[in-house]
Amino acid sequence: MAVFFTSDTHFGHAGALSRFRRPFASVADMDEAMAANWNATVGPDDEVWHLGDFALHRKPDAMAALLERLHGTKHLITGNNDGPATLALPGWASVQPYTELLLDERRLVLCHYAFRTWNGMYKGALNLHGHSHGQLKGMPRQIDVGVDVWDFRPVTVHEILASRQRTKKRE
Repeated sequence: MAVFFTSDTHFGHAGALSRFRRPFASVADMDEAMAANWNATVGPDDEVWHLGDFALHRKPDAMAALLERLHGTKHLITGNNDGPATLALPGWASVQPYTELLLDERRLVLCHYAFRTWNGMYKGALNLHGHSHGQLKGMPRQIDVGVDVWDFRPVTVHEILASRQRTKKRE
């Protein structure tokens, strides 16, 4: 079982195409590509932490069908665009605004929003967040896990850390 993180899918949101410069011809293309990328990355027995803004402008039954279609056990860290219908979807294993995890001996602080400070930041804890769509200059040990940053798919902590190492080597 692997553990993945993602955020800001904005399934069904036409405004996401232009506002976040997403390279899709239509909302249907965007939604289908992100669902395909998710299922190509995440296995049925994996776990996914979605750090908010799952879907907009979709009816509850359409959101539920989409969530059911996506692989893995899914947890929602609530975002500013997650309304009551999203929070009530039966496909979430848990719903909360914030959580801290210990994964492979690394502390993770999860929230939709980036923090200036967070629990354990000086002891190696990572702050995983969304909301900024790759537009916010990060701090050390702070990572935007949004789909706009990670090729429209969920990502593991190992991939995040490997990417940061490649970036440091180029600097």
